[in-house]
Amino acid sequence: MTAPTTARGQAAVPGGWLRRYRPADDAAVRLVCFPHAGGSASAYLRFAAALAPSGVEVLAVQYPGRQDRRGEPFVGTVEELVEAVLPELRQWTHGPFALFGHSLGATVAFETARRLTEGGRTPAHLFLSGRRAPVVPRTDTVHLMDDRALVERVTRLQGTDPTLLEDEELLSMVLPAIRNDYAMAGAYRYRPGPPLSVPTTVLTGDADPNVTPDDARRWSEVVGGPFNLHVLPGGHFFLNDHTAGICSLIEEELGDAH
Repeated sequence: MTAPTTARGQAAVPGGWLRRYRPADDAAVRLVCFPHAGGSASAYLRFAAALAPSGVEVLAVQYPGRQDRRGEPFVGTVEELVEAVLPELRQWTHGPFALFGHSLGATVAFETARRLTEGGRTPAHLFLSGRRAPVVPRTDTVHLMDDRALVERVTRLQGTDPTLLEDEELLSMVLPAIRNDYAMAGAYRYRPGPPLSVPTTVLTGDADPNVTPDDARRWSEVVGGPFNLHVLPGGHFFLNDHTAGICSLIEEELGDAH
């Protein structure tokens, strides 16, 4: 399957939802990656580069309302986002595939896996990073903060370049996406159902202020396949400091899917 190239040079799938930074039509397995709140597909550039030599092609999801999709309206709920991305994903899930999501992206990846499995396309593996299990009681009101408090919150999580948050013009472009995605996360409610029978790896940081190891371990209550929890040094964006190790883990877990 071929794809056009965007102005920034990466291959894009028609329809706008997916980015292929290292296109590989003969990939042994594809890893669909969902960004964090306020994040974009480019968050997985390093994953694409690190995994390409192993035969794993990264398909990074680009949410509307940011970067090259900045002129498009935001999606209001996790359910709407999943429904919107599914048609394109189905074009790329005839062969072996896996899903990876960080923070809000983990919730989206989980719900996407449920929908794909219901339709007869079961992921080879599910990677859930930096997110408490959906059965953990929570109250998310970050999106209700004023701009200053929201910027301070994002800065503390250390997932955004501080210079970006100090530039008023750039901040005005990214803050609406951040607020929208936090509202999406706050509105999400887990829909009880049978455990998802997919091998699952959960990753979390030992100093994450949003997710305790116990919160992460409770993903085992909603998945029914083999389950592994990895607690790594770091805060909410621990994966930025452990890209090589996490990609090696992904390669190992996907070895049987080749």
